Amino acid sequence: MKLCLPAAGLLARQALKGAGRRVLDAILPPLCLRCRAPVGEPQSVCGACWNGIRFLTAPWCEQCGIPFPHALGASVRCGMCLARPRLFERLRSAIAYDDGSRELILGFKHADRLELCPLLVRWMQAVARSEIAAADIVVPVPLHWRRLVMRKYNQASLLAHGLVRGTPAQVRADVLVRHRATESQGAMVSARARLKNVAHVFRVPEATRPAVAGKRVVIVDDVLTTGATVTACSKALLRAGAQSVSIVTLARVVRPLSN
Repeated sequence: MKLCLPAAGLLARQALKGAGRRVLDAILPPLCLRCRAPVGEPQSVCGACWNGIRFLTAPWCEQCGIPFPHALGASVRCGMCLARPRLFERLRSAIAYDDGSRELILGFKHADRLELCPLLVRWMQAVARSEIAAADIVVPVPLHWRRLVMRKYNQASLLAHGLVRGTPAQVRADVLVRHRATESQGAMVSARARLKNVAHVFRVPEATRPAVAGKRVVIVDDVLTTGATVTACSKALLRAGAQSVSIVTLARVVRPLSN
């Protein structure tokens, strides 16, 4: 028995809502998705809200995508990536998670604001095209089934389906499972606590290991804080035989560089 709507059903529902919104836009002017001020284009934000979003672009660390204050040359890695081996080949995030983006992200994540998905996917595509183009499979970070029932949808899965549209890559939400419920990572204060919270939580079932073995995998999530969750997912996928793992997130917490 299915306890929640699959991603395809949610995307269909989103499409119907979009069709209804277009009818309304023909009668009423479209509104900013954040502050509800009139805008020129539907499914967009106004100039003021746009200016409040910090888009993450080069120059950045070639591996983890953390922005640099100024250009340091081609293929430069940050101090953290040089100091410790990374499980992932590359990590890219579209925007900084801060006061300018928090309302939009939390609305999409917790408040059923599925109409935000196309806009958020467009922002992600701007930094993730090469990663998605090179991927064999795209794997959204899974929710535990109890949280999925409460939330009704997995926001990472919706973003993943939007990212692969028009590409050969396939979304495989079945190859990685969260077999144990954990506290919300948002409730964890330290990076060590977050790592401990998700240790050994993710696994690749035996039945889906052939879909992972030898594949180039891209993990998709909404917000990157310390990287504990995507690190745990990467470990599980690499143990199952993935050729490589890259990561794409909508947003990330940006802290000062330590290099």
